[in-house]
Amino acid sequence: MSNPETPVSGGDSEVHYEVRDAAAWITLNRPAARNALSLELLDGVGAALDAAAQDPAVRAVVIGATGTAFCAGADLKRVGAMDDHSSVVEFLKAAAALFDRITEHPQPVIAAVQGIAVAGGLELVLACDLVIATTDAAFSDGHARYGLFPAAGGATRLPRKIGPNRAKQLLFTAESWTAQRMYEAGLVTEVAPADELGAAVGALVERIARHSPLGITGMKRLVDNGSDQSLPAALAAELEACTEYARSTDFAEGLRAFGERREPKFVGA
Repeated sequence: MSNPETPVSGGDSEVHYEVRDAAAWITLNRPAARNALSLELLDGVGAALDAAAQDPAVRAVVIGATGTAFCAGADLKRVGAMDDHSSVVEFLKAAAALFDRITEHPQPVIAAVQGIAVAGGLELVLACDLVIATTDAAFSDGHARYGLFPAAGGATRLPRKIGPNRAKQLLFTAESWTAQRMYEAGLVTEVAPADELGAAVGALVERIARHSPLGITGMKRLVDNGSDQSLPAALAAELEACTEYARSTDFAEGLRAFGERREPKFVGA
């Protein structure tokens, strides 16, 4: 994905960060390792999320990658070099915690996927709200191929996104699915040519940025929390959230703009 990036902490940083056109662009930067997950990379993405959450100019977060792959999963060479079980557990917990943070992040998080998203890379995609993938992107759980086991959403978020039977097929076979197949399954929300990925993501961010960030955050939480609630409980939570939102400046601005036949100017409060 060809976007100019500003590194979080230096030119050789494993994560680059830039705010541009209402979006925080978080770029995985380990192309030689196909952007495999390391503790340093996980920490870098976490720091970038913190920066985005505190920036009122940011209306959406984009997670992309340099090179030809999105993310090949955990860096198995580094994991294999860990000399005790507790170190492996520490890494797994760090990955799971980061993916939880992505899911709970207040701004919408968009995965911009080119090339492969395998195992932990797929779990990273699963944590995002929206997914734009190139036509040549490929998705695989992959854990079963090497006798490994998902620990950060592969067996839990995946069935919620594409259904239990499709999830079991991916988990049990470790096969790879195309972007088009994942679009049909419901994980990918848009497929774009490889040379148009940045433009497609930018257009989506622009559409999101027109609306109240306060309202978008509230709707994101309702959708995510509602799947774990009974329908009556989810409906009650929705009504309560709307009642609270009706006290906001953005709600009043939207009504005024409608009455005055103009575009609203939302401030996120």
